[in-house]
Amino acid sequence: MQEPFKFDDLFIYDLANNHQGDCAHATRIIQEVASVNNAAGVRGALKFQFRQLDSFIHPDFKTRTDLKYIKRFSETKLSMDEFRGLAEIARNNGLLTMCTPFDEESVDIICDMELDVIKVASCSADDRPLIEKISRVNKPVIVSTAGLRTDEIDWLVNFLQIERVNFALMHCVAIYPTPDNMLQLNQVKQLKARYRGVPVGWSTHENQDNTSAIQIAAALGARLFERHVGLNTDKYKLNAYSSTPKQLEKWLAAFKSAKAMIGPAERAPAPAEERQTLVDLKRGAFAKRAIKKGERVGKEDVFFAMPLQEGGMSSGNFRPGIAADKDYAARAPFADAMVEQDLNDDQMVYQIMLQVRGMLNKAGIHINEDSSIEISHHYGLRRFREFGAVIITCINRDYAKKLVIQLARQKHPYHFHKQKEETFQLLAGDLEIVKDGNKFAMQPGDTLLVEPNQWHKFHTLEGCIFEEVSTTHFNNDSFYEDPAIARMNRDQRKTKVDNWLSYFRVKHTL
Repeated sequence: MQEPFKFDDLFIYDLANNHQGDCAHATRIIQEVASVNNAAGVRGALKFQFRQLDSFIHPDFKTRTDLKYIKRFSETKLSMDEFRGLAEIARNNGLLTMCTPFDEESVDIICDMELDVIKVASCSADDRPLIEKISRVNKPVIVSTAGLRTDEIDWLVNFLQIERVNFALMHCVAIYPTPDNMLQLNQVKQLKARYRGVPVGWSTHENQDNTSAIQIAAALGARLFERHVGLNTDKYKLNAYSSTPKQLEKWLAAFKSAKAMIGPAERAPAPAEERQTLVDLKRGAFAKRAIKKGERVGKEDVFFAMPLQEGGMSSGNFRPGIAADKDYAARAPFADAMVEQDLNDDQMVYQIMLQVRGMLNKAGIHINEDSSIEISHHYGLRRFREFGAVIITCINRDYAKKLVIQLARQKHPYHFHKQKEETFQLLAGDLEIVKDGNKFAMQPGDTLLVEPNQWHKFHTLEGCIFEEVSTTHFNNDSFYEDPAIARMNRDQRKTKVDNWLSYFRVKHTL
């Protein structure tokens, strides 16, 4: 199976009509742009535009000189053989090849020339005959969205997904050049939020010397970028929205600088230098008096002061009532190891609840303040991060709905229900379900029916949230394969939290 095309950090250089119908001029543009791209060490693609003018322009308008675009297209026309030669030059200079077709015949030519990617211009994004043709040729597709209404983009995304096209969207403003106050860069974020999982980029027409806009777009989540390119010569004057190689060099440098500043998408461990700086400024927890091993340490028995000792307990980790792991002299630092080994059930539940709340926040899932939470721990709380799940019951009548959350690398043991029929729908993360010995790897949006008396278990690698819709849930309707679980009554393997928000209001204090 062919690997899907990767859109991340792809830079598209649109030649458009900047070749001016001059193949030698086009060659020079490609070579100089490729040189800048390669020096920057980024992945670049040279983009052409194909129009079959004999059919693209209505016969009654072909000779009109008062229509700007008809005049331009006619005066800057290159032959297909010339385009073939330019594509080969692009490839030989380390660039991918792309093309924007404006008619169905051009799509066939793109395939015949074996160009790598098809680009859809904003003006063609709602051209259904053209989109249908493009969807059938099994090439990666990038679509600009300038001027489209949200419902038009909805149709486009839906169509391409149903046709299983590997595609990306581009935020774009079709004003040439685009003033800074009309760039609408927040649309990058909006497209990413509305069409989750679809790569989103930015096709730009701002002033050539503007290097801050690409940095903002990158920070908002744009993954690929497009820029018109060309050359100023004595013979040809470049337009106000296309970059020269020198301007392109600064533009790419700005992106690389922004990427370095943005950093990873997920929360990353602090580097050693940062950790040391913070440790040097932290307060440690120290004994006010001599403490015997096993003695409970209260607020009155501790003082906080810098510097934090290596292996010592920080002020943030101290919990009143913690048991001393050894004898401590007055003014000695408490060991950080005391904290982990002395966590009680209540403290472990709090940590689980905090992590679950973070996962729900990340997924954009709101939970009612009075929601009741059930922590399933089939082998006890201390093995919860290995086996278990957190279950939020939304409703349980003739029908039932629950949210089920699993932490990273967590498993749920093999079991079945005699009465309940349930359907799982994955909302976020990854999930593998084994049902009657058959494995089902689920992606967000996937559903799976589990009928009564069907053995099933599930696990996740990165953590997941899924919805369980079922017939009425009965408390004694879960039957486990492992006899050790089967021997437990329900209360032994469940911890309940009656009110979601009240719990956090109480527990946030020491």
